[in-house]
Amino acid sequence: MIQAERSGVRFKLSNRMKLFWMAVPFLIVVFIFNYIPLFGWIYAFFDYRPGVPLWKTPFAGVDYFKLMYEERKDLFNVLRNTMIMSVLGLLCTPLFAAFAIFLNEMKSKSFKKVVQITTTLPNFISWVLVYAVFFMFFSSDGFINKVLFNFGWIDSPTNVLGNNDIVWYVQTGIVMWKGLGWGAIIYLAAIAGIDQEQYDAAKVDGAGRFRTIWHITVPGILPTFFVLLLLDISNMLSNGFDQYFVFYNPLVASHIEVLDYYTYRVGMLNSDFSYSTALGISKTVISIVLLFTVNNLAKRVRGESII
Repeated sequence: MIQAERSGVRFKLSNRMKLFWMAVPFLIVVFIFNYIPLFGWIYAFFDYRPGVPLWKTPFAGVDYFKLMYEERKDLFNVLRNTMIMSVLGLLCTPLFAAFAIFLNEMKSKSFKKVVQITTTLPNFISWVLVYAVFFMFFSSDGFINKVLFNFGWIDSPTNVLGNNDIVWYVQTGIVMWKGLGWGAIIYLAAIAGIDQEQYDAAKVDGAGRFRTIWHITVPGILPTFFVLLLLDISNMLSNGFDQYFVFYNPLVASHIEVLDYYTYRVGMLNSDFSYSTALGISKTVISIVLLFTVNNLAKRVRGESII
């Protein structure tokens, strides 16, 4: 009996070691691409100029962090755009779960595959092509304006991509169009993990489709939803760069410039590498604080956390 228990323990340890060595290459990749670059944070504390060795560069201390306060007017506008677009994105997160439920409830497998493929493909389209498509349809000379004008439904063309009043909503809509199908995949996986016997028991009890969804499917995917929501909240300052780079134009510059694009403009276009590095450090620190804050809040409210 004791020998059998020892062999069982050895078997478990052996399996764990195998899993560990399988994960090692990925840990190495993460370390190389995510942790080694952190050495570049040192440039935020020096008055760095390209071509000058770091040891010959004047030490600046926290001057570039103080510069954020001096440039607070521009930075406030950037943070406003960043937070508003992030909040709009957070408000749209239930749509991914709802769309996954919608796909799961489709009876026709062939139609379900067509819908899933059609909605997932935009995720793999580059932002340059996305901009080209939306410019072709929604610019002043685009297809939509021409159709509406020819039918007499509008008196003059409307430049949707150059309208400063609706740019936040337009960009949020574009993100949803591009990522809806892809974002639903993880919820489909969560739905697939729900015990099928619960659905069978609900049918026996006479529950309809809506009650089955509300009392079985929705509670089954709630843990996944909350984990993704917490991660999204912690990444509120990271809207991405590609989208706002291609859709940026002078007409909507004051409302579309987010923190990632602002950091790029300061560092690459203005060649102020030290200040842009300080901005990046600040964004990372704030994101970490947000992550631990919402994690502790979730632990107190729901009794569960992701860390």
